[in-house]
Amino acid sequence: MMRKVRVELGERSYDITIGSGALSELPEGDGKRTLLVMDSTVKALHGARILASLGGKPEEVFTFPAGEASKRPETAVDICRFAARLKFDRKCRFAAAGGGVTGDLAGFAAAVYMRGIEFIQIPTTLLAAVDSGVGGKTGTDIPEGKNLIGAFHQPAGVFTDTRLLATLPPAELRNGLAEIVKTAVILDPELFELLERNKDRLVSSPDLEELYPEIIRRCCELKGKVVSRDEKESGLRAVLNYGHTFGHAVELLSSYTLPHGQAVAVGMAAAGELAVLRGVWKREDADRQNRLLSALGLPVKVPPRCLACDLVNAMRGDKKNVGGAIRVVLCSGIGSSNLPEAADEKELLAAWEAIR
Repeated sequence: MMRKVRVELGERSYDITIGSGALSELPEGDGKRTLLVMDSTVKALHGARILASLGGKPEEVFTFPAGEASKRPETAVDICRFAARLKFDRKCRFAAAGGGVTGDLAGFAAAVYMRGIEFIQIPTTLLAAVDSGVGGKTGTDIPEGKNLIGAFHQPAGVFTDTRLLATLPPAELRNGLAEIVKTAVILDPELFELLERNKDRLVSSPDLEELYPEIIRRCCELKGKVVSRDEKESGLRAVLNYGHTFGHAVELLSSYTLPHGQAVAVGMAAAGELAVLRGVWKREDADRQNRLLSALGLPVKVPPRCLACDLVNAMRGDKKNVGGAIRVVLCSGIGSSNLPEAADEKELLAAWEAIR
């Protein structure tokens, strides 16, 4: 059964199509030239199938080395130069087939090529399916921080074929599960309970026909509603950054060798400790969050080589800070979150030390 979620943004509204066989719904044959962007791993695993579904040409494929190290401005420029050499004009589109790195890069390239052209998302990772592939955030990393160069540029459509998730190793499933737990913690206690009941089925022998498509649908529905109300993160959308201000600091100190989902899981644990320290979240709720993360094989402790003082310094470069104040999203219960609040150095250090 194919599931669809509508992201309502006026004339920029689009559908998210989820299910086994979603590639069959790609806009093949509409006359638009499409530049397919993917990394080396996705090309080897799925490139031929995706290209055939798009009705594309082999020479209109841009491939880059897999990994976070490729998520830099130079790669986005390379995509644009490749498109220019192929004489792509404003009526053409880019298609991002892959995980968050590919979606962010191709989306950013589409946002700036000829001052903005259409692009579509074809997530091949669980993380991209539930988070980075939805909502129009695009960008690249620079040495000073993650996603500090970017643009809001909504896709024309998202096509999540769950058959593509079958090749994901357990570690990649866990990356996506971190974002799914985040969504449940901040927005949906029923989704959280569903994850608790099925924790043993989410990594070992994952059900990609019923359980995962429904979880992906629910996450996209929740995120889509938030994006519809606050596209450019001037208010409500900021809650989606739960765990991320802490997590991005861990990623930065690891030189991006720690996968994003693992870093977010650590960040959620730190945010939970801060909320408990402030008395806005019950100890049992923070523990419940951490038990679920641990059951899914995600870390809830600071990596050994990360010092609390270095982590706080790394947080100072977060793009969501205002007036020099570090702002973090906290929860007041499972399924209930608050807009970012300023946190001082003393309490941030205490939160980090609590999960050492």
